[in-house]
Amino acid sequence: MKTSGLVELEAVLAIARHRSFRAAANEMGISTSALSHAVAALEARIGVRLFNRTTRSVSLSEAGAQFVANVGPALSTIRVALEQAGTFRDTPSGTLRINTSAGAANQVMPVFIAFLQRYPEMKLDIVTEGKLIDIVVEGFDAGIRLAETVPQDMIAVPFGDRQRFAIVGSPTYFAQHKPPRTPADLKAHRCIRTRMPSGAIYHWEFERRGETVRVDGDGALTLDESGLMLTAARAGLGLTYLPESTVNADLEVGTLVRVLEDWTPPLDGLCLYYPGRRHVSAGLRALIDIIREHADARYRGMR
Repeated sequence: MKTSGLVELEAVLAIARHRSFRAAANEMGISTSALSHAVAALEARIGVRLFNRTTRSVSLSEAGAQFVANVGPALSTIRVALEQAGTFRDTPSGTLRINTSAGAANQVMPVFIAFLQRYPEMKLDIVTEGKLIDIVVEGFDAGIRLAETVPQDMIAVPFGDRQRFAIVGSPTYFAQHKPPRTPADLKAHRCIRTRMPSGAIYHWEFERRGETVRVDGDGALTLDESGLMLTAARAGLGLTYLPESTVNADLEVGTLVRVLEDWTPPLDGLCLYYPGRRHVSAGLRALIDIIREHADARYRGMR
């Protein structure tokens, strides 16, 4: 939110979160110079320096740290008051900041499109990244992730079909390697390994009739982006572990072949989540309503 009269305070909190004038300016939708002038004007007015600046870094001064600690809760209260007043508008307006993954955003785009078409005075700021973050600390209104990764202290709104992963390889790969029949057989295969945002290697997960198995496959290639994994698998470099939605088109035309399908049961789908202790703005409530409409429509279509 960039409400008139609060811009300087919002600027200080954004810089404190990002430790960067550029990143804070991008979040607020203003130029870096305008942001710098706003902070400089505030510092001049209160007579203290809030940030220690160098050519490479930005950090809070002692006075700045105390200022942020005091202003943050007060500004949050003001935001809530403004949002509550805004609920009396006939049409929601403002900006919703949502954190999600690139894959989830692709699945949810129809909902985002429907939301913006219905509420033209609303704006969406979608930030995609692999790692999980604290959406409250980072200044987001909501997040969208797989249900199993949603923090327990958040309110979750489920939507989207249940998710399922697939083990796939190219026909040329299987012309030279016998398809695995159990997860243990993967030890004899080249696996395209997945590096998670934390830097850890993801262990492929399998389950059948109550038996759970996690496999750290061996392979010459480790990647951290699903599109690259798909390209490598098509080229016959090994087996990869990806969401069904990512590989379905290849499976239909035969450029990839699926194995171990009976070992990859469906998982809970995506959820939009937000902090329960925070007032739900009119814009977020409107997005939740559209999510539920889409979920109901899918359910009716399956009957």
